[in-house]
Amino acid sequence: MIHYYDADDIARLLPPAEAVAAIEAALRGGLDPAAGVARSSVPLPAGELLLMPAASGTHAGVKLATVAPGNAALGLPRINAVYVLFDGATLRPAALLDGAALTTLRTPAVSVAAVRGHLPPGPLRLVVFGAGPQGIGHVATLAAVAGLSTADVVVRDPAAARVAGVRVLRAGTPEVAEALAAADVVVCATTARTPLFDSAVLRDQAVVIAVGSHEPDARELDAALFRRSTVVVEDVATALRECGDVVLAIAEGALTADRLIPMRDAAHAGGKPLVFKGSGMAWQDLVVAEAVVGRGWPGAPRS
Repeated sequence: MIHYYDADDIARLLPPAEAVAAIEAALRGGLDPAAGVARSSVPLPAGELLLMPAASGTHAGVKLATVAPGNAALGLPRINAVYVLFDGATLRPAALLDGAALTTLRTPAVSVAAVRGHLPPGPLRLVVFGAGPQGIGHVATLAAVAGLSTADVVVRDPAAARVAGVRVLRAGTPEVAEALAAADVVVCATTARTPLFDSAVLRDQAVVIAVGSHEPDARELDAALFRRSTVVVEDVATALRECGDVVLAIAEGALTADRLIPMRDAAHAGGKPLVFKGSGMAWQDLVVAEAVVGRGWPGAPRS
């Protein structure tokens, strides 16, 4: 029988802080993000299909994700996904997981694993651009790992945002500039294709996380921030291929490829502000899927 892990199972079996620990343990154990297989994209009439395969010593897995830009107008999620986990020895299907829930858990876990060594002592002053699953996932993960003193979520239309436990701000207002000037951590998790704010307002001690895109012509951060920052990426080759924030900053002369620091070396990075640009990689889904499945079948007691 192939077990299916739905969103509730994933949340119950692997809390955010433990997802961060799973990513950190994989990197400490020698996992090399540069050895992974690049994602591939298949154009579809309504959007695109992403295929993200990965393998470890015990499993193989693939996330099948669809991106449908028109879904927002229908009141449906823009991204939908399923994850298929296979036994590494026999290559028989071992489990299915809700791919969207897996992504919502693993993306902030990767971000926090990349920057944890550079976070100031908590509680943190946090500003998040975007009230979607990734934005709120970063709020939950940072709260679990470091604690929060304030959490501001910036959106274009506060009336449409339903976010509990945070202050919701309208983009472009003086309140946003004030929050950014005081922020310890800024998270960008949007579908924006141009910079979300003027980075000049940020303190030199700020940590900035950008995870909203994986396209070379889309960016959430301005080039000026890269000019003065230490820049951490999941993998250098992936960043140069997929991360518009990085690609465009290099094209504008604000950054060079030799300044990019892979996240497995981030603990040794120095200097602030610190920027982590993530685009999502297949190894991350596999690490977190293995951690979920390792906790037991749906309904099983936690060990």
